[in-house]
Amino acid sequence: MDQDKHQLLRDINRSIIKLRGVYSAWSKKHGISYNEMLVLYTIRDSGFCTQKQICDSYLLPRQTMNHVISDMRRRGLLTISEEHCGGREKAFVLTEEGKSYARPLLDSLTEIELEAIGRIGRENLCVVAEAVLSFGTAIQTAIEENA
Repeated sequence: MDQDKHQLLRDINRSIIKLRGVYSAWSKKHGISYNEMLVLYTIRDSGFCTQKQICDSYLLPRQTMNHVISDMRRRGLLTISEEHCGGREKAFVLTEEGKSYARPLLDSLTEIELEAIGRIGRENLCVVAEAVLSFGTAIQTAIEENA
């Protein structure tokens, strides 16, 4: 592999890992795990979450998310939503206690994300998002073709 391509791959991987690390550090600072933050984030964006939805979106092991969701249910933060359940897949929503717990966390995270968008500009962020998504799809396709 030529040096330019190798450097480009290192840069993109470092960037993605650093971005995930920033979210992980934010989570730790607020006393929650990164995976719990992903559950809250998914519920914020979709109104509910399923274990499969989170595992597929973030490429996480089902056992890991099962543990996180079970813990959040045990703590009274999540409950099953019959309305969103499909087949054998259970869907979860925040309980009233969960909403009280999540609201300040998600408001804080949203405020930080909006500030970051303001710093780099919406257009730049759209280009980055599209490029990373395209690269991820290309990598996945190449892996599947070479498996």
